[in-house]
Amino acid sequence: MGDLGGTSSLSPLCLWILVFVGVAVVCVTVNVSADELQRLEHPAAVNKADTSSLSFLVIGDWGRKGTYNQSRVAFQMGRVGDKLNIDFVVSTGDNFYDEGLTGIHDPAFQYSFSDIYTANSLKKQWYNVLGNHDYRGDVEAQLNPFLHNIDHRWFCQRSFILHTEIAEFFFVDTTPFVDKYFLKPKDHKYDWRGVLPRDKYLSNLLKGLETALRNSTAKWKIVVGHHPVRSIGHHGDTKELLTHLLPILEANNVDMYLNGHDHCLEHISCTSSQIQFLTSGGGSKAWKGDIDKNGKDGVKFYYDGQGFMSVEFEQMNAKVVYYDIFGNILHVLNLSKGLHYVI
Repeated sequence: MGDLGGTSSLSPLCLWILVFVGVAVVCVTVNVSADELQRLEHPAAVNKADTSSLSFLVIGDWGRKGTYNQSRVAFQMGRVGDKLNIDFVVSTGDNFYDEGLTGIHDPAFQYSFSDIYTANSLKKQWYNVLGNHDYRGDVEAQLNPFLHNIDHRWFCQRSFILHTEIAEFFFVDTTPFVDKYFLKPKDHKYDWRGVLPRDKYLSNLLKGLETALRNSTAKWKIVVGHHPVRSIGHHGDTKELLTHLLPILEANNVDMYLNGHDHCLEHISCTSSQIQFLTSGGGSKAWKGDIDKNGKDGVKFYYDGQGFMSVEFEQMNAKVVYYDIFGNILHVLNLSKGLHYVI
């Protein structure tokens, strides 16, 4: 991946952010330096009895116009979202298959997103990162505020920070880290606008992430990316993230790393720190049928099928639940600050 240790210029980037006013969302632009991550503030819920709690759903690898059980997963998400009165939804990427969007007017946005996640409980803000399949299309279409005008729930940027009263989320663009997309792309064409030169882009991203994590005073720190750091699924560990990202996460007391990419549901506890690696990539097509039987250190749960995940935070406690397409609970993780334990 080259040398990522060099410094870079701080030329300003013009980005858009969301400002929440009641139930309305207004898009504005701000100038940030090249190595500074865009920061969003999620408003405190006005319809919750306990504003010191936070709940959300996590879904990944979903956009197939309702096929491969995407619609069934969406239905169960609506039921769980209603029960928990969720604040928002996190997408771990690969939002539109197989080749991302063709542009801002691509009907796949409606067919795979707006027409599928129709439950009232899912009509909350969606915070999205890009996956490798998204980079095979017009990647800047998903980043364009025009999509927010079509469906107000949509927010997608390459990397950004989401601040809430209880937790802080650090969304990371992981696709540019992976060497094979550049060196051995096969027949695929990737849209690397905004990423090249690659070393400079990744250096800025890592510097910005490390600074933001170090300065964060949040009770809970959660990092979100498309590619897994650890996985025993079809794709396995992402070696570039083990090398460049994991040391930053461990040095800054990150509690959870949420990802997709492997089309499964998975929980791995880090053997060298408190980090919980949580895969939610079962939004549609799954059942790869292959598992790395030699990489089971720290593995607590693995399900080679479709489903999603819910997360609930309180000041000192967190609860993660995995569900299948029937709404069955497959696995529960309970965490307590200062003492991590699994049920």
